[in-house]
Amino acid sequence: MTTPIYTPALSRDISSQSLYDPRRVDERSPLLAGDVEQGQEFENEPEESSTSPHLHADQPDGKNKSRWEVIKTRSRYYIPSSAWIPAYSLHNLWGDLAAGITVATIIIPQSMSYATGLAKLDASTGLFSAAIPGAVYALLGSSRHLNVGPEASLSLLIGQAVTSIRHGDPHEDLPSHVGLVISTIITFQVGMISFLLGLFRLGFIDVVLSRALLRGFVTAVAVVIMIEQLIPMLGLAHLEHLYNPHTTVDKFLFLLENAWTNTHTLTAIISFASLTCLILARIVKARLRPHFPAIFYIPEVFLFVVLATVMCDVLDWDDKGVSILGTVDVHRGGSLFQFPLTRKNLSYLKATTSTSLLIAIAGFIDSITAAKQNGSRFGYSISPNRELVALGAGNLAGSFLPGTLPAYGAITRSKVNADTGGTTQMASFITSSLVILSIVFLLPALYYLPKCVLAAIIGLVVYSILAEAPHDIIYYWRMEAWVDFGLMSLTFLSTVLWSVEVGIVVSVSVSLLLVVRKSSKTSIKILGRIPGTNKWKPIDENPEAMEDIPGVLIVRIRESLHFANTGQIKERLRRLELYGPKKVHPSESPSRGQTNVVVFHMADVEHIDASAVQIFSELVTTYKSRGVQVHFAHLRAKQIKKFETAGLLDVLGRDHIHESVADTIRVIETGR
Repeated sequence: MTTPIYTPALSRDISSQSLYDPRRVDERSPLLAGDVEQGQEFENEPEESSTSPHLHADQPDGKNKSRWEVIKTRSRYYIPSSAWIPAYSLHNLWGDLAAGITVATIIIPQSMSYATGLAKLDASTGLFSAAIPGAVYALLGSSRHLNVGPEASLSLLIGQAVTSIRHGDPHEDLPSHVGLVISTIITFQVGMISFLLGLFRLGFIDVVLSRALLRGFVTAVAVVIMIEQLIPMLGLAHLEHLYNPHTTVDKFLFLLENAWTNTHTLTAIISFASLTCLILARIVKARLRPHFPAIFYIPEVFLFVVLATVMCDVLDWDDKGVSILGTVDVHRGGSLFQFPLTRKNLSYLKATTSTSLLIAIAGFIDSITAAKQNGSRFGYSISPNRELVALGAGNLAGSFLPGTLPAYGAITRSKVNADTGGTTQMASFITSSLVILSIVFLLPALYYLPKCVLAAIIGLVVYSILAEAPHDIIYYWRMEAWVDFGLMSLTFLSTVLWSVEVGIVVSVSVSLLLVVRKSSKTSIKILGRIPGTNKWKPIDENPEAMEDIPGVLIVRIRESLHFANTGQIKERLRRLELYGPKKVHPSESPSRGQTNVVVFHMADVEHIDASAVQIFSELVTTYKSRGVQVHFAHLRAKQIKKFETAGLLDVLGRDHIHESVADTIRVIETGR
């Protein structure tokens, strides 16, 4: 019986970057294939052409293209909708229609829940966030299946910013207005940050956070949200305003103190009955779907919202102390559209910039993960830079409606969009249209919707997130990936014990430190000869490889050299001279004999910058002062030119540059 491969849930069906690059394998093939010392494979390797004949075989010569053709080609690239809308086939309409309606039945109650329960604003702000940014993204985005709308973690950050600023705001007579202002200026900044990141081609930031850090952060956010939502689910919202707990720990202690004594019984029954029914419905749908595929299209969340509203109206729950949605003012006392950079909005610019930056980073990581997951599944490419521009434009457009929440792609909704037949962004247009219709016609009908039911809907989202956590925790434990496990725990604890902002900062900071640490450690291997051949392999990877010439140290540098990874090269070489490839404490006595000759195998060093050349100059000078000879093998022509320009060849001597290690060894043995 074969043991199944165990993979973390967070990485399933997610392709953030290609794991196989044929060009890279070709460039390093001598290293992988046994490192035959011929010396010419690297020197005479043809440079990669900037234009591939395969790409242009069926295209007219660029010189013959008219300016209009170039503009059309570019516009189809930067505005994908200009390509798919004119060519849209009615054959795709039924799938897009089914997907659009299904996603709408999910996003309408979700966005209302996020706005009221997490962002501390009215329900219409969440609905506008589900409608406007998604429609703009459908025009500019490179993903065919990504659904853009408000997200739980981002709405929570908005709510925390609103709550924090309200306490120190002098306009206490207009708390709702202040919340709308804060949300508007944050959404504008989030849109501008995302747009500029895409414009300056900084889409690579999606690879900054490791899977372990993401899992720790996402799980912690789920716990924070659950603690937040337990307060309205138990009917303790009025007491929360009196005690005013700030941090997650404070709210947890507040729940412990008041859960048994001050809980509103009817509200708690409705809340937990709703959550239980929603979870059971989700489980039943998953079990029955293989046998009855049509069951997947049943909008259980939307139906439950309608049912709860009717029951509340019929049974007069509002008269018995259950808090309801009530009247939602779509215009919020002013005009529907307003310019976001008003004097009032700008007064909160500095106070909200840090939150906006965190939302932009966290939202983009979620979005690009969802987009690449579907791109990999259906075989089309995703451009992170164009995704940033599209998401930024969507949020900038949304900021013209006061109070609109930041909107980014959602993994769950995007997967539902694809599973229910969506093939193009027409599904997003359909979803946005239905959301706008719900603002006009549905909101008044939901007057009696209990707010605790909205909190239960958020609880369903939390349940889905927490259900994946054990899988990843067990995975890292079985793999004995203690560093990843520690990072996941650190991110989780910092988010829960301090705040979501601190959790994001810790995640990004730790990731950057790990990247810098990894990139600053150059891969250097001691080579030994395979007996009876001219093959040279790392002695710590190949037991048959032997250092058969006393006093000669042959090292192979396995990557390009730049300022970041050459800072420690002197210390690395010193340790190799004294101890070889073994990991030993610096206090130990040297285990190797005296080194008289150092040979640098440079076949894998494709690029070398000025800082690295300077380091080599210092190394050569130091070695010569100790009476140690230095030789270079497989040095590329452009690198020899850099050595010459820096004056290193004058110190080293041209006769110390060789085509291969075999040639170098012959020169060394002849000199002896």
